[in-house]
Amino acid sequence: MSDMLIEGKEIHTYYGNSHVLHGIDFNIKKGEGVALMGRNGMGKTTLIKSLLNIVKPRHGRILVKGDDFSSMPTYRLAQRGIAYVPEGRGIFPNLSVRENLIMAAREGVDGQLDWDFERIMDTFPRLGERINNGGWQLSGGEQQMLTIGRALMTNPELLILDEATEGLAPLIAQEIWKIIKTVRQSGIACIVIDKNHQAVTSICDRAVILVKGHIVFNGSSQEINKNPELIQKYLGV
Repeated sequence: MSDMLIEGKEIHTYYGNSHVLHGIDFNIKKGEGVALMGRNGMGKTTLIKSLLNIVKPRHGRILVKGDDFSSMPTYRLAQRGIAYVPEGRGIFPNLSVRENLIMAAREGVDGQLDWDFERIMDTFPRLGERINNGGWQLSGGEQQMLTIGRALMTNPELLILDEATEGLAPLIAQEIWKIIKTVRQSGIACIVIDKNHQAVTSICDRAVILVKGHIVFNGSSQEINKNPELIQKYLGV
């Protein structure tokens, strides 16, 4: 079995006539953390959605653990151990915190149950305090914790986080980063999109930078953090 969890090969994605991704090659290995970075509108979310077939690439192939999933629906990728926390969170506001979590609970691909309800409560004490509250009663930070917790209840091998701390107060964002670090230490592979390049590279092994649908950097987090000119050129505002 391939050591790669998911691979995109020569991905070309369009929105109508707009060519967004230009022959992208992207992969992530088991247990690896990848920071996916770039300014707004560079194609980061489109790449994630293309890998998951939420947006169908016009050209290219998607491999999951070495198997061709290019024509498979998104739920089939989820069944292979991939969990996605989208920008905007997507919790069920009419369900309680407990119900949002329990509805997602299942064994992992290999039958693992490392992340059960009790572990989620230990990792997210704020959710324990709000356990019977409706999703609509939670703050933005609590909703993000709930979304991550719900994804972990599926016992994934790969967790994808799009704009993990977008719009959150600094103290809440720090809590989210601590949680993501805990997830990484548990052995789950992660793809993390976030504007805070220092925070995201501190918990990821590798960084990938997109510019107008092209990969302009693919290397270690240490390498990018030692290159302020690179950061300014591709990530500066």
